Amino acid sequence: MEDFEAFGALRDPLRRRLYEYVAAQDHPVSRNEAAEAAGMARTLAAFHLDRLAEAGLLETESRRLTGRSGPGAGRPAKLYRRSPEDRALSLPPRDYRTAAEVLAETAEAAGLDEELRRVARRRGRALRGAEPVGGLEAVRAVLARRGYEPRQEEGGTVRMRNCPFHALSEQFPPLVCGMNLALLEGLLEGAEGLRVRMDARPGWCCTVVEESGPSKNNED
Repeated sequence: MEDFEAFGALRDPLRRRLYEYVAAQDHPVSRNEAAEAAGMARTLAAFHLDRLAEAGLLETESRRLTGRSGPGAGRPAKLYRRSPEDRALSLPPRDYRTAAEVLAETAEAAGLDEELRRVARRRGRALRGAEPVGGLEAVRAVLARRGYEPRQEEGGTVRMRNCPFHALSEQFPPLVCGMNLALLEGLLEGAEGLRVRMDARPGWCCTVVEESGPSKNNED
């Protein structure tokens, strides 16, 4: 019921617009910034942002944006960021997460890392289809459809704001991050001048896509 109520909080189009803006940022968002981005009054934005926080979809913190402290520094601003907590709605109820955790624990205990990466690479190829993904823009579109929330940095590197396997990767980091890397290798196989590699950073996906020399095909 809790997740049902959280999703219900997004029924309002203004509230959903605010949530989508905050979720897309890589920094905590103030009420003024959110209001300006959504094109609404600050008081209305504050109301909807607080409702989203009450529903557990956003987290809040207070901080002085000037960086100053002491008398005359002004009141701390209330800032919002997307909650890292997973939300899912299934009718009737299903429990795929427990099944995934059991399978991951079994694979880790049995030392099946290489077999898992081989299967993940094949699955990536199957998701890609017969033709290689062409160009960085096409790659970003593919990653966006898979839920990775790609962000392009200077120099042609694409870093991903979201890990679709976040809960499992926290419990079984080497196993699941290796699987994720192999999946993306299969998905992007044949994309000339691009490669995927590990580059873990807190709060981001453990992999990045970057421009490089011609890619090499795997024979797994």
